[in-house]
Amino acid sequence: MPELAEVEYYRRRWDAGLGSTVARVLLHPRARVFNATDTVLLARLLTGATLISSEAAAKQMLFRFAADDSAPLWLGIHLGMTGELTVQPADHAPRKSDHLVLAQSDRALVFTDPRMFGRVLFHAGPDAPDWWTSLAPAILSPAFTADAVAAFLQRRARTPIKPVLLMQERFPGIGNWMADEILWRAALHPKRPAGSLTPAEIKTLHRETRHVATHALRIIGSSGAPTLPDPPATWLFPHRWADGGTCPKTGAPLIREEIGGRTTCWSPARQPL
Repeated sequence: MPELAEVEYYRRRWDAGLGSTVARVLLHPRARVFNATDTVLLARLLTGATLISSEAAAKQMLFRFAADDSAPLWLGIHLGMTGELTVQPADHAPRKSDHLVLAQSDRALVFTDPRMFGRVLFHAGPDAPDWWTSLAPAILSPAFTADAVAAFLQRRARTPIKPVLLMQERFPGIGNWMADEILWRAALHPKRPAGSLTPAEIKTLHRETRHVATHALRIIGSSGAPTLPDPPATWLFPHRWADGGTCPKTGAPLIREEIGGRTTCWSPARQPL
């Protein structure tokens, strides 16, 4: 599933359409991605509207549109497991998995989701919708403090730290690979109960969470590369996917096992239990 940095990467693709007007809206109204959306209203109001800005938070994206005869328009997209945003030629004909196409004069902004675990949200009004404003404070915001992390871990004291890092109400945008990266850098075993971390370990966890988010956004999210770039070989990321991988810090074998329902990779030599 796309995480914080991948979401930012895909969001930037649609910035190609900033300042341009939507001439046509093409969509699959019965697609599961629209379960919480009035597709008739979306198509009617976005036709003739201009894309004016975009931003990403956690695992969601927000695109703002303006039209002369309506309130500000807010389009939210969650990529789910297989979603992707692309820019296609203006005459692009929607394929089976292209559930939303915003055709502009010079291009088409396309949301594709083969497995339909993503979602499209829509709101018209002067203020940002609740589904956007209710997101947890960003990891790189001043509200993400070591004290806030400590309190959150204590409330989930018996839960292994790996699934705790995937809880979006405190770690928005952190997914499976970023959680493994954070724990590897912090030298914490993914099965450690959240309440067992010492104050020093919590500070390290907080620091490494911010570090991974910062540099993942720089390497992946801010990249202008045509394909999704990977973090460098000094990270755990390139070594965690296949059996037989080795720890880039110790050279010792990595272990892959399911923890909290998610495939988890760690270095026993660096992250003892």
